[in-house]
Amino acid sequence: MTTGTGPGAGPGGGRAPDLAVLDLCDLDLFSAGFPDEVFATLRREAPVWWQAPTARTPGGVGFWVVSRHADVVAGADDAATFSSERAPGASGGGTLIQDLPWGAAAGVLLNMTDDPRHRQVRRLLTPAMAPRALAALEPVLRGRARRIVAAVTERGACDFLTDVAVELPIQALAGLLGVPEEDRHDLLAWATTTLDHEGRELGESTGAVDRAAAALAAYGGALVAERRARPGDDLLSAAVLGGAGSGRALDDLELLMLFNLLVVAGSETTRNAIALGLVALVEHPDQLADLRDDRSLMGTAVEEILRWTTATLYNRRTATRDAALAGTPIAAGDKVTLWWASANRDEAVFADPFRFDVRRHPNPHVSFGHRSHVCLGAALARLEIRCVLDEVLDRWDDLALAGPVTRVRTHKHAGVSHVPLTFRPR
Repeated sequence: MTTGTGPGAGPGGGRAPDLAVLDLCDLDLFSAGFPDEVFATLRREAPVWWQAPTARTPGGVGFWVVSRHADVVAGADDAATFSSERAPGASGGGTLIQDLPWGAAAGVLLNMTDDPRHRQVRRLLTPAMAPRALAALEPVLRGRARRIVAAVTERGACDFLTDVAVELPIQALAGLLGVPEEDRHDLLAWATTTLDHEGRELGESTGAVDRAAAALAAYGGALVAERRARPGDDLLSAAVLGGAGSGRALDDLELLMLFNLLVVAGSETTRNAIALGLVALVEHPDQLADLRDDRSLMGTAVEEILRWTTATLYNRRTATRDAALAGTPIAAGDKVTLWWASANRDEAVFADPFRFDVRRHPNPHVSFGHRSHVCLGAALARLEIRCVLDEVLDRWDDLALAGPVTRVRTHKHAGVSHVPLTFRPR
């Protein structure tokens, strides 16, 4: 087990939580990482559980909580019944617990659309993530990772999150979007601010969040206009140029929301997996030593890091018709939350699930989602994790945490803001 700094610290053996008073909209419940004790109890006692509305529940509407691997996969498999957009006739929906307005977010953001539109837009971006494209990109990413790690090596200490983990994903994203590299930290700061719930609860905003969202939208809007006038060979240009062949060209709002999604998804999730993956290795020195000595383990190690960190904790769906999961009736219009992080700890699927094991195989984690909504950038994320870890293992010895890992206040992502680290340069 970990010491609690990773998202998979595991049940502590204490008293099981009281489901009668459990509130999964209480963000403080997630302040020390994913509450494994809570979800172990749900998997055991109430695998499809109704979260009654509390004072913290957005809109005062409860939702179903699906915690077992088999049921999470079943829900993700049936997009016709469990929609990423909304229930028929509903004014809002999406993949967050709080409803987002139809036609502005739900039904427009790629991850909040259903087929056939989801498949049409996704096809525009697939070539940039194909094996041939990533093989050509790998030497570039390895060179960038080498420079990122080398820049802090002589210090013998760093904030691994801000100095290292954020850099490769945001640099790669800047390249894929064709934005100037000097703008990357602005994009990162705006995206990070919009995701953090420090000083606010679900469904609430702050001045800082509003300003960050407006700045990101203004930047994205200008970039969309530029790509329409002068398309290049980047992802956004591919969406502009290819949209007409997808059945319906993407309008400016769809392109702007696609830009926002790529910035957030391309920077946030992978950086957290890199940072918390290294934390897991530091907290399990035997696994770190094995991986350092035998790089043939890197493939299974990356998969275990993805399972262990589970960068996206849940996604919501909405029932389009009366249905059932694990024998539990679900009414049309009900919100249904699929908890990927809980599925990745399911004792029925993973032997000794609270053990971090770089040799774990098979490893059917659902950290990238499942079926039609599996993360488009999954292969790129795997490559980025591998590139950073290879450089760290080549250059640093005696890795140790120099203080607590600081977490972002959210229950949607396994977000971290600081990872103080010491090491001895080789």
